[in-house]
Amino acid sequence: MRLVILPNSDDVAEFACDLFAQQLTNKPKSVLGLATGSSPTTLYQKMISRQKAGDLSFSQATSFNLDEYVGLSGDHPQSYRHFMNEQLFNHVDIDLARTFVPNGVADNPNDECKRYEELIALAGGIDLQLLGIGINGHIGFNEPLSSLSSRTRVKTLTKSTIEANSRFFGDDERQPTDSMTMGIGTILDARQVVLLATGAHKAQAIKGCVEGPVSASCPASALQLHEHAIVVVDEAAAAELTMKDYAIWAETRHQAMEQM
Repeated sequence: MRLVILPNSDDVAEFACDLFAQQLTNKPKSVLGLATGSSPTTLYQKMISRQKAGDLSFSQATSFNLDEYVGLSGDHPQSYRHFMNEQLFNHVDIDLARTFVPNGVADNPNDECKRYEELIALAGGIDLQLLGIGINGHIGFNEPLSSLSSRTRVKTLTKSTIEANSRFFGDDERQPTDSMTMGIGTILDARQVVLLATGAHKAQAIKGCVEGPVSASCPASALQLHEHAIVVVDEAAAAELTMKDYAIWAETRHQAMEQM
């Protein structure tokens, strides 16, 4: 696992944008795994700016989002399809027909999850998967106790996740309690994974992800098993790490070797 500690959230987003730009330059027909939430928002703004400046193109890319709420249609303002359209897809040159998000109102959610898993396989698998992390260590909507070999499936959300996401829903608006999410096994199949985290409230989760045992109690710890996982955090999110100084030193050496 490569751990990159940067001064602030803007630097984290800039680093991630460089990774995606490099991926799309090297392979314009890349299959990208995308995420929603607060962590990717600044990244998507930077992607939009680079695309409009002519420095980045999504025209040949395909994307798969991590998850969607069960019961929300794609035009619902709190759906993740709507989020992606508003935050990225409507502002760049990607073909919307090649942007995939689970169908939250599918007649049979379990069948939809199987279909989604098959679509990823038919696309050749994910080249670069973007992740955020929940305060309880979840990635996608893989809550604690999720199987580390799980595939795309319906998952019931924890009370802490529901509470954390309640700010996006009105007092009189029904908030979903279940989601369709790529499984941890699905995520680990990606050729490269990058997880972003900023803020002190993510520090404990990052400690579990990076330094804790590989355990279902912290689903993000499964990234320790991935050959090409990069965890990019700001100083606040790195505050609980005991190996912080080593990580900074190791990244310095990594950067020096890349420039040789």
